[in-house]
Amino acid sequence: MGDNPTNGPTKSLITWTQDVTAGVPLPRFVGRVGAVQVGICEYDGSSRFWTWWSPLAEDIWGHGQDAEGAQRGCEAWLRGWIENFRPFFA
Repeated sequence: MGDNPTNGPTKSLITWTQDVTAGVPLPRFVGRVGAVQVGICEYDGSSRFWTWWSPLAEDIWGHGQDAEGAQRGCEAWLRGWIENFRPFFA
């Protein structure tokens, strides 16, 4: 599993937590900003990539070679997507 990017030199605003079932860590991370779920990153064994997607938009997804790369991809997409709402908050 990749390292959590919140531990890296550029701190992420997304808190990624690994899913666990019956005490067993799963190859799946859920990203949240506060209480809002903004991303999911999960290992796809058939393609051997980490796939990310967001519940904020149905047709948005991407891949990474490791969990950290997929999480960074998700955050990059999210930052760009949120820019569309800047005029609303101005």
